[in-house]
Amino acid sequence: MVSHITLEAGKRSGQPCIRGMRMTVADVLSYLASGMSPQEVLTEFPFLTSDDIRACLVYAASEAKQPVVVMAPLL
Repeated sequence: MVSHITLEAGKRSGQPCIRGMRMTVADVLSYLASGMSPQEVLTEFPFLTSDDIRACLVYAASEAKQPVVVMAPLL
């Protein structure tokens, strides 16, 4: 699954993309979050596969597990 997600400095400002394409993980997650079903996303973007959508969800879940460091404001 992870091999579906690529990072390239010169593509989409280094955002995680799907299989080297210009479609980002965030794009797919935004469509799903807006209420599109996975099947609707696949119909709208026929170059995507169900494995691509699953890879986006796996990537998001793994990123959500990363600790967040909160810096105290400087006084």
